[in-house]
Amino acid sequence: MSVIRVAPRTAVVLVLASVAALATFAWPFVVPAQPEGTARTGEAPLVLVVMLPVLMALVLAELSSGGIDSKALAMLGVLAAVNAALRPLGAGTAGIETVFFLLVLAGRVFGPGFGFLLGAISLFASALLTAGVGPWLPFQMLAAAWVGLGAGLLPRRPQGRAEIALLAGYGAVAAYGYGLLMNLWFWPFSTGADTQLSYVAGAPVLENLHRFAVFTAATSTFGWDTGRAITTAVAIVLAGPAVLTALRRASRRAAFGAPVTFADTGRPDAGEPVSDLPSDRPSDPSEAVKQATGGI
Repeated sequence: MSVIRVAPRTAVVLVLASVAALATFAWPFVVPAQPEGTARTGEAPLVLVVMLPVLMALVLAELSSGGIDSKALAMLGVLAAVNAALRPLGAGTAGIETVFFLLVLAGRVFGPGFGFLLGAISLFASALLTAGVGPWLPFQMLAAAWVGLGAGLLPRRPQGRAEIALLAGYGAVAAYGYGLLMNLWFWPFSTGADTQLSYVAGAPVLENLHRFAVFTAATSTFGWDTGRAITTAVAIVLAGPAVLTALRRASRRAAFGAPVTFADTGRPDAGEPVSDLPSDRPSDPSEAVKQATGGI
């Protein structure tokens, strides 16, 4: 099975979106920030406002390149709704997350652009469903979008058990990465300025990276992140084969991205789509007269 080819327009949008997302997380390492607890409260709405046009641009790029069509958009909505309904089943309990395994599997089947959109929309929909809207939401959307993007970029060659092992391993790594990013969005502004784990405005990048790594290990890596990683990997191992089969069958039946062909027969109605369905119109004109007159 060959590697999914990403259309140039989609690739450009994904790269620009990823660079912008990385900047929203990592700018305190480059530009000194004031460690105030409310600093990101005012920044979050701006990030969300910027994200929405980016998501629209990605949808348009996928539509124009043929990577996604109306049927794929419908599938995107269905999977986002399912993810939004699944998330409350585990969120908030020892790091257990039920949203990432389906995100990884769908990104694997439908590609990186679809996975990026599904990650962002799923977290947005779940926040609306659970009243979890807050300054953290746009950063959750960006981090989850990267999880779906990475799943779509995994090597396509592994199949069967090797594919499940690859996806389970990626799911575990992505769960730790998601936790790291979600720590990064608030760490410079919430730990104060008098601890060994605090962000130091204007300090060298390596020093702040070391402080952040220690903070992440001490606060979430062996707790919430590990719970998320185990949940995601186990769910992929148990449900992955069945879900992959269902998603791939849905993709084949819907014929996502299949081109419409036209037949040129030289008749006035030439150019109409060719259909394999049987027609009720008789091919013989005399038969048509008999049908119209009731056989007289």
